[in-house]
Amino acid sequence: MDAVIVVMEKHEVALSDLVLPRGVPVVVADSGAGNQYPVVDTDQVTGASSAVTHLLDLGHRTVWHVAGPDESFAAQRRANAWRQVLRGRGIEPPPVLTGDWSAESGYRAGIRLADEPSSTAVFVANDHMALGVLRALHDAGRLVPDDVSVVGFDDVPESSSFQPSLTTVHQDFAEVGRRCITRVRAQIRGEAPELGTDLVSTRLVVRQSTAPPKFS
Repeated sequence: MDAVIVVMEKHEVALSDLVLPRGVPVVVADSGAGNQYPVVDTDQVTGASSAVTHLLDLGHRTVWHVAGPDESFAAQRRANAWRQVLRGRGIEPPPVLTGDWSAESGYRAGIRLADEPSSTAVFVANDHMALGVLRALHDAGRLVPDDVSVVGFDDVPESSSFQPSLTTVHQDFAEVGRRCITRVRAQIRGEAPELGTDLVSTRLVVRQSTAPPKFS
């Protein structure tokens, strides 16, 4: 074993979570373990903030949120950023709806949102759940974006083919992978591991699923 790249989907990495031979180069992706290992991660906070800000700047009075699972480190950071942006605008966040990253869980959340008169804008923590939300709103007779604007997160290749095409936050998975490899190779060459987190930038991709609300 020359090196290990570990992808974590948890709040924190405990030393007991990683049983590795002493001296093996390690890089961790998607984790809060920067005080223990070199970490490469997407800038979740900036990405989520840009999504919520986009909806508020369109004129929506609040933004609902369909979050990922509670144990997900990425989901928690996206949800925290959503709350911070709303509170920064003097808006008390509405209740969070929680899914499991699947379109099916997004559909269940979307059915609940369809009955909420104030839900003119929704930030969904990933594109697959956003797909479920879109279908639920369609089934309930609420038009996107005329009645409800929807923003996802990930920018999966299919998101431009959703109906309507999905406004979403692009995260560069390939760049995360490249930086992980670069850091591992540096350790293999004998360089000391650089503890801390290397954040990869996100960008908002605006498509057809967002628009100003009817009441503005």
